[in-house]
Amino acid sequence: MSILKKEKTKHDYVSWLLYALLVVSVVAYAFTSSVLIGIGAFALVVIILMYEFRQSVKEEGAKGTVVDVAKALAVVAVIWLVLIVVLGTTQPVNVVASCSMLPVLNRGDLVFLHGINNMSSFLQSKHIPVINVSQTQFNSMEANINSEFLAYFAYAKANPSDIGYIGNFSNSTYGIGLYNTHCIDYYSSLSEPTEYARCAVPAGYQNRNLIRYNYSIGKAVINGITEQAVYTSSITIANHTVIENYSNPIIIYQTTPSDYFSGDIIHRIVAALNVNGSYYILTKGDNNPGLDMEFGNYPINQSSVIGYNIATIPLIGYLKLILSGQLGAVAGCNQTMLR
Repeated sequence: MSILKKEKTKHDYVSWLLYALLVVSVVAYAFTSSVLIGIGAFALVVIILMYEFRQSVKEEGAKGTVVDVAKALAVVAVIWLVLIVVLGTTQPVNVVASCSMLPVLNRGDLVFLHGINNMSSFLQSKHIPVINVSQTQFNSMEANINSEFLAYFAYAKANPSDIGYIGNFSNSTYGIGLYNTHCIDYYSSLSEPTEYARCAVPAGYQNRNLIRYNYSIGKAVINGITEQAVYTSSITIANHTVIENYSNPIIIYQTTPSDYFSGDIIHRIVAALNVNGSYYILTKGDNNPGLDMEFGNYPINQSSVIGYNIATIPLIGYLKLILSGQLGAVAGCNQTMLR
C-alpha cells in the first residue's frame, strides 16, 4: 500500500470517528441539555473543520481548497435560493429554539416553512376564525395595551401573591384569579414576588377590553408528575367566542421591539382580527398557559408572518442551536401541557 493510500485511509478513519462523535454529542445534548456536552459538540465542529481544511490543503493545495470551499458555498446558496422561490418565503428553513410547542414540536426540530402570499385566502382555506374589528376598536386596544395583558393563575387564598398555573388546585385553599402580567413582570424585575397580589384584577376588569380570555383547568406533566394546570381555553372578541383548536396551522413570526418576547416565534394560530382589510394574528404555544398577547406580545401584523410550518425533521436543528451558542436550559422543557 502506497504512503498516499495509507494517509487517505487514516484520514477516512479519523473523519468517520470525528463525525460519529459529533452525532453522538449532538444527540446527547438533545436529551440532556447539558451545557458541557453542548460546548463539547461545538468544539468538535471546530476540530472537524480545521482537520478537513488541513487535509484538503495537503491533498489539493491552498488554491484547490479555496476553489472547493467556494463551490460548496455556491451549491448551498443555490439550494437556499431554490427553496426561497419554491416555498415563497425568505426564510424557508428555521429551527425550534424553545419548548413552547410541545408535544407537537420539540426544541431542535428543523422546520420547513411556506410563505403566505394572500393572508385572507390562507385564513379562509385553513378555516381560521376571523373577527371583523373597526379601526377605532383596534386603536383603542393599542392605546390601552397594558390592560390587555391578562392571564388566569391559581392563587393561595391565604396569600394571593402565591400564584402559579401548575399545581394541586383541587382543594378549597386555592382560587383562580385574573392577573395583569405587565404588573407581574414589573414586580418580577424588582425581585418582589411578594407584591404579586397587587397585580390581581376583578373578573369584570376585562369586559372593557377588545379581547377577553376564558380559562379551563386541565393537566400538565412536569418532571414526570401529573398536576393540574390553569390555561386559556377560549377567547371572546366582539361577542364571538373562539375555542382553541389544535388543528390550526403553526406559523413563525418576527417580533417587534415592543414585544416582551424577542426573536422568531413559532406558535399556533388561534384567531385573526380583520381591521379594514389588514389582518392581525393571535397565536399561542401549545405548551403555554395563555396566548402570546396575554404575556406581552402585540397582535401580529400579517407583514410579520414569515410562513407556516409544512414539514419537520427532528434533532437536526440542534446543531444550529449549538453553533449559535444557545446552550443553556430553556424554561418549560420539563413540562407538557395536556388537554
